[in-house]
Amino acid sequence: MDSAGQGVAARTPAVEGLTEAEEEELRAELTKVEEEIITLRQVLAAKERHCGELKRRLGLSTLGGLKQNLSRSWHDVQVSNAYKKTQETLSQAGQRTSAALSTMGSAISRKLGDMRNSATFKSFEDRVGTIKSKVVGDRENGSDNLPSPTGSGDKPLSDHAPF
Repeated sequence: MDSAGQGVAARTPAVEGLTEAEEEELRAELTKVEEEIITLRQVLAAKERHCGELKRRLGLSTLGGLKQNLSRSWHDVQVSNAYKKTQETLSQAGQRTSAALSTMGSAISRKLGDMRNSATFKSFEDRVGTIKSKVVGDRENGSDNLPSPTGSGDKPLSDHAPF
């Protein structure tokens, strides 16, 4: 086989249909475009350095620019219709929740008042009052001797009135 036959066999499907001259022309153009890209990247890097230097000399910082962008973005969000509707909805929900909690608090307060006025609570309150008066009364009479839980002491447990 001659060298021309091997070149055709080694070609990729994308190159098929191109003459050798067209392929060489495309490769030259590709090399030229790649060199231009490298040059443009170098120019861009130089411009970015120059821009940074100018900002530094003017006292502008990246953080300041970022802060301005965030402030502008937050302002844009606040004036958006979606934000306004959400804020309005949350405000109404808060008012309704507050009203519901107030109503619930009033109901609980009323129920506790009713419970306090019930016969069972009055009976319990009277018993606690009686026990309190006995304990406080004994102390006022100069006797701090309370019955021990085991029943030992000056007075046996059975001498005291049950609840």
